[in-house]
Amino acid sequence: MRDAAPVSTPPRVLPPNDPRQYDDLAGEWWRPDGAFAMLHWLARARAAMVPPASERDALLIDLGCGAGLLAPHLAGKGYRHVGVDLTRSALDQAAAHGVTVIQADATAVPLADGCAAVVSAGELLEHVPDWRRAVAEACRLLRPGGLLVLDTLNDTLLARLVAVELGERLPTVPRGIHDPRLFVDARALAAECARHGVALRLRGIRPELGGTLAWLLRRLRGGDRPARTEPRIVPTWSTAVLYQGRGHRSG
Repeated sequence: MRDAAPVSTPPRVLPPNDPRQYDDLAGEWWRPDGAFAMLHWLARARAAMVPPASERDALLIDLGCGAGLLAPHLAGKGYRHVGVDLTRSALDQAAAHGVTVIQADATAVPLADGCAAVVSAGELLEHVPDWRRAVAEACRLLRPGGLLVLDTLNDTLLARLVAVELGERLPTVPRGIHDPRLFVDARALAAECARHGVALRLRGIRPELGGTLAWLLRRLRGGDRPARTEPRIVPTWSTAVLYQGRGHRSG
């Protein structure tokens, strides 16, 4: 009598933007060409907006820190890097990269008002059910003169087309990682930050064309060696798809 063939378990199908996806993709965070490749590119660009700390062990709070992809790009800048995220599997990896981790919601961080010299909210706001509450929390954590840096997707038809209809069909990009209903209108975001005392300056950004095409071609060919250099994130004239924000808290 033959042994029964092993029954394979099909991958679970989750709703768009379901946080459980990050547990399923836990092994992808630090793969340069993995599911989160573009988050590596964005982390480098976001860190470039952060100046060296003006005092020893100034606190930088990284909301939605994931596995700590910002950490290598902050090395040597003099900050105490505290990462906040809901996903334990990601936080364990962030801790292994030198981040002090807190498992918490980005809208309810158990830290004191005005404790941070810098708050980073990278690729976070388009994933939270109430981005206004996350903005209020980021601004609450900032001390007077503190710096807010962020990047997110705009609430436009073009952003839905590029990030979801096209972007989630690229190699390695997880399907359903975004819920376009949560995308963040750039003007509304600037107004909300101003309401909390942060004058946010916005600019559009995009991956550079040449490097991105080379990366994509290599992925389509099935190359298993990461590129020597990753594509850069560069400024663009329009905020219609992806944009950065940078601003200081008044007071």
